[in-house]
Amino acid sequence: MPQALLPSGISIEYQTMGDPSHPTLMWIMGFGAQLTAWPEEFMHMFAESGFHVVLFDNRDCGLSHKHHGVVVETDKVTMQAMMGEEVTVPVPYTLHDMADDAAGVLDHLGIEKAHILGASMGGMIAQTFALRHGHRTHSLTSIMSVTGDLAYGTPTDEALAALLAPPPPDRDAYIESAKNWAVWCSKKYFDLNEARSRAAREYDRSFYPEGTQRQLAAIYASGDRSEALRGLTIPTLVIHGRDDTLLTPSGGVRTAELIPGSTFLYVADMGHDLPQPLWPLFHDAIASHVRRSHT
Repeated sequence: MPQALLPSGISIEYQTMGDPSHPTLMWIMGFGAQLTAWPEEFMHMFAESGFHVVLFDNRDCGLSHKHHGVVVETDKVTMQAMMGEEVTVPVPYTLHDMADDAAGVLDHLGIEKAHILGASMGGMIAQTFALRHGHRTHSLTSIMSVTGDLAYGTPTDEALAALLAPPPPDRDAYIESAKNWAVWCSKKYFDLNEARSRAAREYDRSFYPEGTQRQLAAIYASGDRSEALRGLTIPTLVIHGRDDTLLTPSGGVRTAELIPGSTFLYVADMGHDLPQPLWPLFHDAIASHVRRSHT
């Protein structure tokens, strides 16, 4: 896959599908997740529907730039944020920088304006992109994400413990640990064999748990976007699952409440994932939203 070398010195691994003359959908993945976490068949549905798909690895993940050895006191960052204090602990980057990385990929591809979509932390980055680069945003789709207000979307204890558990020591153990994803995935559709296959692909492509500590610090250091989102005028679709335990449904409800004129798709049998049986629903909702918004 190609890389974009940004003026900041950050290199971002990216992938494209479809005709670049078609409207661009830029998809931003979540916490610790590589671009390959977007199911390839699902992405092809959009490319085959007349869209140009752009995917990329966030910094500190996948094959993009890694801040090797940069230590951040993540526990202190999260504690200050959860106490409602201004985060004063130094962090190497925030969601603002990650949103600017996305803009840099568009620059590299010569794309002036795109439809911005993100899931989980990627939804936070997509929201930040729309706020920082509104003139480059045709539409926003925020999937299973939150506003940065810690009163909404609070994870269950079980889901948070599974997410933040120390990484397994080797490949086989990592693949086996995929069974723990069931705590936040769609109860009706969780497929353990597919989860193990995905874990194997992720491990072999880039196993880099160190980066998640810095990404987590970036989330908490970036603060609450609520007031800014109240003034967002970009067409927005919010998608959230009723079964989400990692970023619980109030996060999506609140996002839709804050963004004027947004559309809220509240999905039964969806957890913190994109299960294949729901792909037609997601595809139709997103494609319709994008086509209505394309100007």
